[in-house]
Amino acid sequence: MSEEDRTAPNPPPPWPQRPIPEQGRAAAENQPRGETALNRFLGGSPGSVFMRLLFVSLIVGAFLMWLDIRPWDVFRGLQQLIDRIWSLGFDAIREIINYVLAGAVLVVPVWLVLRLMNIRNGR
Repeated sequence: MSEEDRTAPNPPPPWPQRPIPEQGRAAAENQPRGETALNRFLGGSPGSVFMRLLFVSLIVGAFLMWLDIRPWDVFRGLQQLIDRIWSLGFDAIREIINYVLAGAVLVVPVWLVLRLMNIRNGR
């Protein structure tokens, strides 16, 4: 083996930097100074997001208690779902489809109404 074969290979060249388009540059300049990645991810400041989640959790929790659904029932149901899927084997696919369809009956109309409300508000 020659000396050239034993040397480490040259590192790859650095990734080329893409220029920021003018539209992105203007949007970056117009952002409020306090806008951080965390705020953008959460959709607001952590305190306000916490308060909104607390309020929505209170309303949903009251509704679930009115339906006599306790938090441990939900966890127990998830555990039973996993146990059933494990024990059913390939019949689990049919069971999962039934769960997806049952959830979609509620989720899809709510999603559609929310999307229509956002379109109406011009968002």
